[in-house]
Amino acid sequence: MNFTSPESLVFWTTLIFIVFFILLAKFAWKPILGAVKSREESINNALASAEAARREMQNLTADNERILQEARMERDSLLKEAREMKEKMIADSRQEAQAEGQRMIEQAKTAIEAEKNAAMAEMKSQVSALSLEIAEKLLKQELSSKESQTALVENMLNDVKLN
Repeated sequence: MNFTSPESLVFWTTLIFIVFFILLAKFAWKPILGAVKSREESINNALASAEAARREMQNLTADNERILQEARMERDSLLKEAREMKEKMIADSRQEAQAEGQRMIEQAKTAIEAEKNAAMAEMKSQVSALSLEIAEKLLKQELSSKESQTALVENMLNDVKLN
């Protein structure tokens, strides 16, 4: 057998391939398959982790949206309460001011009435004093002579008899 003939080359190539295949199967195939399998598992784990992270991000996004919605609703509620409180305070202040104004008007009317009554009493007092003074002067003038005194007494007696 000649090692350079084509049949021998096919034989030796086949033999070397089978030996190489057996050696690979015995020593390298299992570690290579193990490495490929572990790489596949790590890729699958990474994909699962990425999927879990994506779901967690969706949950967090949904939670954030819900929290933002709740915060907006609470803000709107607080603003509405504040507006209502402001309007109530304004209405209460307006009502209180009207009541205070009415009370002040009533006090002023009472004070004016009291002043008017005091002025009327003072005027009556002065009129009666003036009337007495005038009557006194007239009587003094009328009764200064004896004849006028006699005439006055007779007039009074006539008035008494008529009544």
